[in-house]
Amino acid sequence: MPNKIKYTKLIKEKAKQLGFSFCGISKAEFLLSEAPKLEKWLKENKNGKMAYMENHFDKRLDPTLLVEDSKSVVSLMYNYFTPKNQLDSLAPKISKYAYGEDYHDVIKEKLKELLLYIQLEIGEVSGRCFVDSAPILERAWAAKSGLGWIGKNGNLINKGNGSFYFLAELIIDLELNYDGVVTDHCGTCTACIDACPTQAIVAPTIIDGSKCISYFTIELKEAIPTSMKGKFDNWAFGCDVCQDVCPWNKFSKPHQESKFEPNEQLLNMNQQDWQEITEQVFSQLFKKSAVKRTKYNGLKRNIDFIRNTES
Repeated sequence: MPNKIKYTKLIKEKAKQLGFSFCGISKAEFLLSEAPKLEKWLKENKNGKMAYMENHFDKRLDPTLLVEDSKSVVSLMYNYFTPKNQLDSLAPKISKYAYGEDYHDVIKEKLKELLLYIQLEIGEVSGRCFVDSAPILERAWAAKSGLGWIGKNGNLINKGNGSFYFLAELIIDLELNYDGVVTDHCGTCTACIDACPTQAIVAPTIIDGSKCISYFTIELKEAIPTSMKGKFDNWAFGCDVCQDVCPWNKFSKPHQESKFEPNEQLLNMNQQDWQEITEQVFSQLFKKSAVKRTKYNGLKRNIDFIRNTES
């Protein structure tokens, strides 16, 4: 028991040093309550064309299938909120999380450093790092680890700090002290449900991915359905509406990560700049950004879609 307390404290202190805002730990075990929810969500085709969501069903629910003999899931939150916005209110909008460098790269390096530190300080510990890139239910683990609750918009909300956070995990074969869940503080508020431009929040905490603007502008590789005409609220990559209207995000604090600082060229681009963007400018502007995931043709498709239907 003394070692568990010592190791848990050591890990949480190092996570803070690396820039993570919060760190919570839960026992690596099958997510029994999540299994029927995920199964129902998939059966109702709420994953749209995201066929990969149907793969590795068991792995999504059981961390011991991702890391053999794993004992603990270390959940972490990394702030990406910035009060800065794009200057031209008519310009196609980019989600805040993509203003700076790609979070996958930035946070993965910090996770690797944390795992190496654990191995150096504690000894032979096996584990894997996860940043939105493997079959793992990140929000469920963050909630189970006491970092917040899953709000009606499906995002993990921390009571004192909101939801503009990246989630990441270390799954390790080391037994630690485990945190408990926190209570839900959404109450009777329906701000996110009411504000969603495409009515993608079909019930509290249940998102129809096939209706979400983020799905259409990032995940969908084919033509955007004409039924979505006029509903995009000028979003060209991702969508922040359900977070922007959430009362808990009044408590959001600016991040301290230099690599997430908004690209000034991006913030300064006007409506015409976006409409006339070339492949060369795209490659230069989004070289290190998550926006590169759409590729040039994908972003152009999105910009043309909102220009032709909402201008």
